[in-house]
Amino acid sequence: MNKQRLIIPIVLMFVVLMFVMLPGAAPDQTLPKVYHLGLLGCGPPPSDTGDIVAGLIRGLAQRGYVLDRNVAFERRGAQFHLDRLPELVDELVASRVDVIVAIGYPAAAAAQQGTKTIPIVSAGTPDAIATGLVNSLSRPGGNLTGISDDAVALSAKRLELLKEAVPQLRHVAMLYNAADLGMTQRYQVSAVAAQTLGLTVQPLPVREPEGFDEAFAAMTREPPDGLLMVTDALTVLNHRRVFEFAAAHRLPAIYEFEALARDGGLMSYGPDMRELQDRVAGLIDRILKGTKPAELPFEQPTRFPFVINLKTAKALGLAIPQSILARADEVIE
Repeated sequence: MNKQRLIIPIVLMFVVLMFVMLPGAAPDQTLPKVYHLGLLGCGPPPSDTGDIVAGLIRGLAQRGYVLDRNVAFERRGAQFHLDRLPELVDELVASRVDVIVAIGYPAAAAAQQGTKTIPIVSAGTPDAIATGLVNSLSRPGGNLTGISDDAVALSAKRLELLKEAVPQLRHVAMLYNAADLGMTQRYQVSAVAAQTLGLTVQPLPVREPEGFDEAFAAMTREPPDGLLMVTDALTVLNHRRVFEFAAAHRLPAIYEFEALARDGGLMSYGPDMRELQDRVAGLIDRILKGTKPAELPFEQPTRFPFVINLKTAKALGLAIPQSILARADEVIE
């Protein structure tokens, strides 16, 4: 009898312990809230290995958000079929994401048209005022904010640097995605800047990967003295082909982002991508904590690294003047 009295409490204690150990059974074992971010791009669905998403993950982690723990991504990419963007926005809206991160102008414009309630953060939109996304950077209003740069000033600076590196520069080719209004406007302001520097411009519009062969053929028929590549998802996806053409034709080129110079491009001048990504993460954090996008001014980059790849210069047979090397933030040897 005494043994039975002893066994019953032990069994009950075991049952209670098993119940407490079950997932969600303990009263203090609460799961963290998971925020869902919709990543919308013009090319392939944004991947963790891409510069923008990798930087976004890093910036969010610094603010306490861990991927697949308290933040999750819904990824959509138009595969350069921009007419699909409204459909992809509808999918993100139906998924009830907390914020849409729009990569590039077409994605930002489609998101803005597709929802007036879900907050939108535009990552690296060129000149948000000129493209019509907002009327004011300081008071964007509506449900969209983000990072925007001054395309006019940057374009002029890039061409000045290219001309200083290549004193014989007279005729410059400009490769850009004509299907993207933001990139077309960036080309236009670059063409105006070129004219003020006494340069003639060879426009090379592309709309899809197949268009690069036509652009290369045009440069073969009428060789330019230099090349400016306006950077978006389409040109980045095909940047290796551009590098190979430039190498084969000993064509000096300047690019917009430092990763392209580090990857084999001759020179780059543009916003610091780590800063841009961190500030996008900061905007998302503030929105998730309750700040309305209308109250968050469009931010602008503050750091613009100038990178020169001397290995590429030597392969092109180009001697970079010491005066310009001294101004570089990074020289790759």
